[in-house]
Amino acid sequence: MQNQDSGYCYSFPAVRGIQAGRPFYIATCPLRIIPKIFSYNEDDVPPELRAQRTLNKTRIPDMVKYLLENPNDYVFSALTASVGVDIDFEDHNGVPNLGTLKIPMDAQILINDGQHRRKAIEEALKENPDLGQDNVPVLFFMDEGLKRSQQMFADLNKYAVKPSPSLSTRYDHRDESSSVARYLADEVVPFAGFTEMEKVEY
Repeated sequence: MQNQDSGYCYSFPAVRGIQAGRPFYIATCPLRIIPKIFSYNEDDVPPELRAQRTLNKTRIPDMVKYLLENPNDYVFSALTASVGVDIDFEDHNGVPNLGTLKIPMDAQILINDGQHRRKAIEEALKENPDLGQDNVPVLFFMDEGLKRSQQMFADLNKYAVKPSPSLSTRYDHRDESSSVARYLADEVVPFAGFTEMEKVEY
């Protein structure tokens, strides 16, 4: 954190880019500050006044368990957020688009995508504070109002497709039942050579 004329700010190493004519910033944030600076709308706010879905609390325990059981071997994808005030970007040693992103500490930062990951991080840190030293990538956009934020949420989720259970089982090397299924499919007659590894047939 550094002090600017307007007060204290968060400072992140970041890369600046342009998408659809708008600037955005890719930064790395320590997990320990994720619960402090990223907010999401309350559940009792009606959908037309929100910019994302309500928090599905049933999803959180599995995500927390994943973090706690794999502190040295987990992967969390980037959060996407909108910043409700002007931000400052300082180039690093004259290198364009590579530098430091500064966001006032009193800025409203709304998560457009990743509120479940944010909550899981918050809960996991309570049980394992050492995770707070790790980082998660964050994609920052400028907040252009509710309509734009709602459109961002719709666009970010429009083409998201979960992999088939078959492919998830094939690639999941943590789950014991997946290991058993792979062994049966690869080594045991009559399954070997006759098991669909990717598609789900009904």
